[in-house]
Amino acid sequence: MNRKERYEKVLGYFRENVGEVTTELMFGSAFQLLCATLLSAQCTDKRINEITPGLFRVFPDAQTMAKAEVEDVFELVKSVSYPNSKARHLVEMARMLTERFNGEVPSTPEELTQLPGVGRKTANVIQAVWFGKPTLAVDTHVYRVSHRMGLVPKDANTPRKVEDYLMKNIPLGEVSSAHHWILLHGRYICKSARPLCSKCPFDDFCPKLLENSKLD
Repeated sequence: MNRKERYEKVLGYFRENVGEVTTELMFGSAFQLLCATLLSAQCTDKRINEITPGLFRVFPDAQTMAKAEVEDVFELVKSVSYPNSKARHLVEMARMLTERFNGEVPSTPEELTQLPGVGRKTANVIQAVWFGKPTLAVDTHVYRVSHRMGLVPKDANTPRKVEDYLMKNIPLGEVSSAHHWILLHGRYICKSARPLCSKCPFDDFCPKLLENSKLD
């Protein structure tokens, strides 16, 4: 099976059996999505969804969070990974949004990545989920599954290279859904240490190519 045929089988399955999907993070505005996505780095969406309701009750928008002390935000997010830096980034990000963008989340990657704590992956999530743009965020799940299933070549050894390769092979209208298809497959089936291959619809043709994986 060549790589083109692999894409057709994988995308075809998701298209027919999963359909349109979106982030599992809970949010009520672009600002809240931005906060939740920033907090989710190296942390589960489940954990983020447990703490953001309390965070957003106190700081529902950029204007209120911009007035906060970092210590106040820290107390509300201290159960996430790297809480000190994330609390600082949230406050600095809210202040920049208020000062430069009237409290509104910008839609371009150039503007988004100016915000403290916002890298390309987070910017792509915001563009896809909130603004409906065909962008593809490569997190650890997307990176792992793309390599393990042979969707990208071995020399696609950075998130950006994986992103660029996937973008060349996924129809533009399905890019945002494909990001979540691959991500959720990695989160629940194609797990890092103990993938559930017996439950995977692609097991009969998956080459299992990721180095240092603990596949049987």
